[in-house]
Order: sequence, then C-alpha cells, then structure tokens
Amino acid sequence: VQLQASGGGLVQVGGSLTLRCVASGHTFSTSQMGWFRQAPTKEREFVAAFSRRDGRAFYSDSLQGRSAISRDDAKNTVYLQMNSLKTEDTAVYYCAARPTGNLYYAGAYDTWGQGTQVTVSS
Repeated sequence: VQLQASGGGLVQVGGSLTLRCVASGHTFSTSQMGWFRQAPTKEREFVAAFSRRDGRAFYSDSLQGRSAISRDDAKNTVYLQMNSLKTEDTAVYYCAARPTGNLYYAGAYDTWGQGTQVTVSS
C-alpha cells in the first residue's frame, strides 16, 4: 500500500492550495483516509478525515471553515482544499489511511504518505 501526497507549495497569506493524495496497492475505501500536518518542533496534528459512521467530513478547529476534504473512489484519491491560509498553516501535510481507533490520533493510522510541504508567507 502506498500513499502519494502532492500539491504543496509556497503561497501568500490569504491564498489557497489543494492537496492531493493518491492511494495504490490497496483494498480500502478512500473514506478511510485523512490528513495530518506537522510543523517544525511540533507534534503531528489532525487536520481532516471522514467519519467511519456516516462518511461526513470533520476538521480540526484550526482549519474548520477554511478547508474541505473530498474523495474520489474512482481515482483512489483524497483531496484537501485549504483557503484563507495563514502563516501558522505552514507545515508538512501528510495523508494517512486505515485508522483503527480515534481518528484524531495519528497513532490510529497504519499507513502514511511521504508528506508535502506547505509554506505560507506573509
């Protein structure tokens, strides 16, 4: 199983980016995928995922209202659109898959992509 994240880059404050994560060599649904991020000197933190109960998307407080996670099963791809970016959104963004516990907890996911750097400049 491999997850390939892309779409990061350098953007100015207030700008937008759409990250993409493509899964290959797997049998799980894209509904079992989510996004985390990790800034320098900080722990990896939850960004967005889908509820296993009803498939609805849910988000961290920091990105609530500024981001949207979506998925395309036909393309084995999950997207994360981020708007109104702030300097504090600067981090490496990771996609993850196959959670077995609390979806907010990085340790619950057993499959990770390599990460894509998002840098927001002022």
